[in-house]
Amino acid sequence: MKKSLGILLLTLFAFSCKGQSNSDVERNVGGPCQDCKAVLDFKELNIKPKSTDTLPGFENNEPKIKITGTAFKRDGKTPAENILLYVYHVDRNGIYQPSETPVGWEKRHGQFRGWLKTGTDGKFTFYTFRPLPYPEVQEPEHIHIYVKEPNTIPYYIDSYLFESDPTLTEDKKQSLKNRGGSGIIKLKQENGIWTANRDLILGLNIPDYE
Repeated sequence: MKKSLGILLLTLFAFSCKGQSNSDVERNVGGPCQDCKAVLDFKELNIKPKSTDTLPGFENNEPKIKITGTAFKRDGKTPAENILLYVYHVDRNGIYQPSETPVGWEKRHGQFRGWLKTGTDGKFTFYTFRPLPYPEVQEPEHIHIYVKEPNTIPYYIDSYLFESDPTLTEDKKQSLKNRGGSGIIKLKQENGIWTANRDLILGLNIPDYE
C-alpha cells in the first residue's frame, strides 16, 4: 500500500513539474540581445506600465516630442493587447546619463527611459525630448525601443530615427532592417509639441518569430 502510494505521489509530482515548465517556457525570438534584459527593470522599480508615459527630463529639455502608435499583430491589422514596450535614449549631450541612484540597467541606458503597456486597442503614447547624436560619432539621433509580448522573450525593433536628422543618410536608411516596421518618423507641430506616429507590427522582420 505504501509503495503504491509512493508511486502515485511521484507520478503526480512529475506531471505537475512538466505542466509548470511548459507554462513558463517563452518563445525565443529576435536573435542575440543582451540589453533586452533591461525591459524587465520595471519589476524592480515597482512600476505598473500604462499605455501612456512621460519619460524623465521631459519638462526640462527642448525640443519636447510626443510619439504615438498602435501595436498590431503579425497580420498588421489586429490590435495587440498587453504588449510591453521599453524605450530609452541619450540626453541633450548625447550621453546615456544615469541618475544619482541608478537601478538595474539605468547604469548603462541612462535615466531617460520608460515603459508602456498596450490596452485592448493596441495604442500607446510617450512624451520625451529629442536626443542628440553620440559625441564625435556619426550615428543618427535615435530612441531605442524593445518589445515584450506575452509568452515571448524581449526583443528589439528598429530604433526611432528622425527624418529631419542630417546624419540620417541614404546609406544608413538602406542598411535598416525594418524590424517591426520602419522606425523613421516625421515630426510635425501639433498643439504646441513636436508629434509623430509610428505603428508597430509584431514579428515583422524578426528572426525565428514564426
